[in-house]
Amino acid sequence: MLLRIPSVLDRNQLDTVRQLLADAVFVDGKLSAGVAAKRVKNNEELDKRAQQMEILNNIVMGSLVQHPVYRGGALPLHVASPFYARYTPGMSYGDHLDDPIMGTDGVLYRSDVSITVFLNDPESYDGGELVIRGSFGANSFKLPAGDAVMYPSSSLHHVSEVTRGERLVAVTWVQSLVRDPAQRELLYQLNAAREKLLKTAPDAEETAQVNTAYMNLIRMWSDI
Repeated sequence: MLLRIPSVLDRNQLDTVRQLLADAVFVDGKLSAGVAAKRVKNNEELDKRAQQMEILNNIVMGSLVQHPVYRGGALPLHVASPFYARYTPGMSYGDHLDDPIMGTDGVLYRSDVSITVFLNDPESYDGGELVIRGSFGANSFKLPAGDAVMYPSSSLHHVSEVTRGERLVAVTWVQSLVRDPAQRELLYQLNAAREKLLKTAPDAEETAQVNTAYMNLIRMWSDI
């Protein structure tokens, strides 16, 4: 399931994030890549030891984890701290799959859902499209600053070469309560109907039936 998450960050938050990144130390993105990804990865990432990291995470992740589209689509169990990536002219990230198991220091998690949050305006750079391939075909994303896209981590994807300007994104991964992407999609659709019914017909019999079905499917399919 591909989901666009609108307005994760507002304009003031984006200005703060970009100011923090402008003064930060970036390192070669290959340092965080797996063996296969190292061959095709050409970008820079914020140094994990950067003093700006905590403030950035509070802003970006603090907003993302509260967003209803994120919560309904990802059904998060474990959320990773994001990587902040920078692409300047000539940089790209070739076709790759995200590592299935991530984490450090003994804290491991399965990557079920990948999320890219766009941090600068698409007009400020050329190229840099995120292209995601799957059973749904190939889809290209170059979203307005503050928006995000969520997609299965099992999807082959790449970032096209940047030819002008600078592309800034935050990328994070989620281990979902529900491992199977088809089940997550069904639950997302069912929950959308459930929430509408709870608002428009809270006392109706069909509302109770849909709510019961959703809750029990979560119970049935949860991977805990």
